Amino acid sequence: MKKFLSILKVALPLAFGVFLIWYVFKDLSEQEKEELFQSMSQAKMGFILLSVLLGILSHMSRAVRWKYTIQPLGKTPSFWNSFFCVMIGYVANLALPRLGEVTRPALLGKYEGLPFNKLFGTIVAERVADLLILALIMASVIFMELDMLRDMLYNFLSESSDKFSVQNLLILGLVLVVGGALFFFLMLAKSSNPLFVKVRDLIKGIMEGVQSIIKMENKWYFILHTLFIWIMYVGMFAACFYSIEETASVPVSGIMAAFVMGSLAIVFVQGGLGVFPIAVMETLMLYGITKTSALAMGWIIWTSQTLMVIVFGVLSLALIRIFNNGKTDKSIKYSSE
Repeated sequence: MKKFLSILKVALPLAFGVFLIWYVFKDLSEQEKEELFQSMSQAKMGFILLSVLLGILSHMSRAVRWKYTIQPLGKTPSFWNSFFCVMIGYVANLALPRLGEVTRPALLGKYEGLPFNKLFGTIVAERVADLLILALIMASVIFMELDMLRDMLYNFLSESSDKFSVQNLLILGLVLVVGGALFFFLMLAKSSNPLFVKVRDLIKGIMEGVQSIIKMENKWYFILHTLFIWIMYVGMFAACFYSIEETASVPVSGIMAAFVMGSLAIVFVQGGLGVFPIAVMETLMLYGITKTSALAMGWIIWTSQTLMVIVFGVLSLALIRIFNNGKTDKSIKYSSE
């Protein structure tokens, strides 16, 4: 039964992604399909290659940043071993959710002679730092688009309210949000429900991650690399927009909004299959981009970055063996630590 549930956890998200692809494409007319493939085939390759380059730089920076969290263990791994393990981890994530978080420390422990459990713990600080940066980006997008969000909410309430005024509905909504928040935090503090226990553990993990960053010897280098990684992420995303004429006019706020939605979409399906391009499409359509150009942009970004991860990940699988020249598993002697 457990094996069946494990298979479902992998198969259902992938099936959902495939379903979304079918659902969107079935509603496209023949002309729209032709326009979609034309936009993708005529995209300016120079900007796509620039996007891939920025993506590689972000992964290299991630490998360097990881070394700073490992240094307190008493050994600094080589850059190339860190980089190879990062790329192999990304490929593993395409196959199974979170598999990369296990594969990465396991491989580095094998070739650098470091204990797996301690290496696995170093990833907590990384995840917390990335989560905080993503939250800041989301907050900045909301701030930049307050007027649009307000107008969308006002129009929605105006169309859906017959008996009540928009002002009364907004007040009611505010009361429900505040009341719901208070109820949630009360349950979070007191409830023994497994869901709330998991949320408490998540918050505890985030706090521990923040504390580990504060106590880190090279914390400023860690923070600078974190900022660089996310600047490269946004840069590789934005570079693709200039590969198609229509999306080149999308404002910074629109690019950032699509970036946030795409980043969140990846959580639901391995590698964001189907979900990522559609999330980008739906966001860009809010900024006046046609459905075909918006969908083409989503697929261009997803395809270029996914292919880059696969190519460099597979190469890393071979190169890590060559680089270490057949070294044996040195982590065995640490198994008792």
